[in-house]
Amino acid sequence: MRDPLGRFSPQALLCTDPARDPLQIIRWFILRWQVEVTFQEARAHLGVETQRQWSDHAVARTNPCLFGLFSIVTLLAGQLGQRARTAVWSDSWYRKSRPTFADGLAAVRRQIGRETGLLTSRHRHKTPKPSQALQRGLIYALCHAA
Repeated sequence: MRDPLGRFSPQALLCTDPARDPLQIIRWFILRWQVEVTFQEARAHLGVETQRQWSDHAVARTNPCLFGLFSIVTLLAGQLGQRARTAVWSDSWYRKSRPTFADGLAAVRRQIGRETGLLTSRHRHKTPKPSQALQRGLIYALCHAA
C-alpha cells in the first residue's frame, strides 16, 4: 500500500486468504486501528502485557486480573452521564473525535473522587481555596496524568 501524496512510507498488509480483495484488506486494517489504540492504552495505563513477574504462574494470574480491571473501568465509564462519558482529552498535536480508554479511565476517577468526597477538603484553612474553575482544571489534568 502506497500513499499517493508520499506522506507515509509504503506498507505491506498481509492476509491469510489470498483470494480476498485488496480493498477489503485495507478496510479491515482501518477498522482494526481503534482496537489497537485501545490495547496500547491498556498497556500504558494498566500495565497489561508488561510481564514484570518472574514466574509463569504470576504472569498467568496478572493478565486476567488486568483485563478484568479494564472491563470494570469500561463498564463504569458506560454508566456515566453523556457529558462525562464523551469528554475527550486532546493535545494540540493529537486531535481525536471520540473518547479513548484513557478518557474513560479519567472520567471514572473523577466520578469516584466526587462520590467519595476526595475532591473537597473538610478542613478549614486560612489560605484561600483556588477558584472552582481552577480546581476543576487541576482535577481534570490529574485524572488524566495518573
